Amino acid sequence: MEKKIPYKIYLSEEELPKAWYNLRADMVNKPAPLLNPETFQPMTAEELEQVFCKELVKQELDEDNAYIEIPEEIRDFYKMYRPAPLIRAYCLEEKLQTPAKIYYKFEGNNTSGSHKLNSAIAQAYYAKKQGLKGVTTETGAGQWGTALSMGCSYFGLDCKVYMVKCSYEQKPFRREVMRTYGASVTPSPSMDTEVGQRILAEHPGTSGSLGCAISEAVEVASKTEGYRYVLGSVMNQVMLHQSVIGLETLTALNKYGEKADIIIGCAGGGSNLGGLIAPFMGQKLRGEADYRFIAVEPASCPSLSRGKFVYDYCDTGKVCPLQKMYTLGSGFIPAANHAGGLRYHGMSATLSQLYHDGLMEAVTVPQTKVFEAAEYFARIEGILPAPESAHAIRVAIDEALKCKETGEEKTIVFGLTGTGYFDMYAYEKFHNGQMEDYVPSDEELEKAFAKLPQF
Repeated sequence: MEKKIPYKIYLSEEELPKAWYNLRADMVNKPAPLLNPETFQPMTAEELEQVFCKELVKQELDEDNAYIEIPEEIRDFYKMYRPAPLIRAYCLEEKLQTPAKIYYKFEGNNTSGSHKLNSAIAQAYYAKKQGLKGVTTETGAGQWGTALSMGCSYFGLDCKVYMVKCSYEQKPFRREVMRTYGASVTPSPSMDTEVGQRILAEHPGTSGSLGCAISEAVEVASKTEGYRYVLGSVMNQVMLHQSVIGLETLTALNKYGEKADIIIGCAGGGSNLGGLIAPFMGQKLRGEADYRFIAVEPASCPSLSRGKFVYDYCDTGKVCPLQKMYTLGSGFIPAANHAGGLRYHGMSATLSQLYHDGLMEAVTVPQTKVFEAAEYFARIEGILPAPESAHAIRVAIDEALKCKETGEEKTIVFGLTGTGYFDMYAYEKFHNGQMEDYVPSDEELEKAFAKLPQF
């Protein structure tokens, strides 16, 4: 007799992953090495340790070990909010009248409001273990900064956050949560750093970008004794920590004999999507199963869909390592009216390589369509989604409607990695009809591409 699948599939504490899954170990074509921004030579562990925590550098460069044990202290912290539920969207299925099964992995059941805490607590742990005084970071929509402030508070570390200026102004309550946990929060670009001053001189009145904020955070870390820089996306170490999302999802599906056909995630820097698809992609690479993976990007910042697969700076100030990735150019700054936190000019090197090898797809969606889907989902499933996650909701609905047309009974899984309770400024603009869809022209992108590094 077939097991009745509950609305929410919960795992026990014993089923919480004991090791992170390192997707690169199963990749035939590995991500290209990081390059030194001054010499353009592959960066050594010693060079990277001047910016990042020593153990995190080790994880960053590991391409051989498929599983890396999660320290008990981190696992104990995870138990406060993990395992996270995998939810069958029965109400949404009924409303759409689709034969598709729709599941979403909900990562919003912690104070940070998103999946970002999975890596924040790990990075804070390694910083504390190294004996550091504090860390610096950037944040876009504020979820990463909130998560890191929580992790630093738990381990007694100082936390300096550079927040993209438009988000700093649009989301004051997210800012105040960070301050509640003891972090200092500075709108970026600022006059506090040399790189911030330079960016403001070149782009007066700019609303900022993740690339700008990264530059400032790295500068402060490199000039402050006892500090290192940590980040919430893009790098391999972050995707490693986020693999708990996909590992739990796979375990939950297996528990009820379900297999996903389509797996969907929003894509800014890559931590959410990479964490969700990691073990499934591993199965595909090993020839054990096949899946269709869809990366959903904002039309205003389409790095995979319209970018170039080349080496580029990871930050606007050109002080960070260069990474081979799909990029719009480190000088590309999305329009200020973009409502989500997916404002990064590039994409994870790991995801970029997988996309380049034809192992996953990428689609773009305009933000008005994203918010239509967010509102629709909230009214039916009862969760107010973050704008970032709503990109995945939009495409999950679209795929479910295609199943309705064809009669195919596909199983769709998407990541709902954040709540939208601090994003009401954007919801207000949508409800008032003031939200605009910005799509960069080919001419704008060509100007940014013209400044890509040549070496």
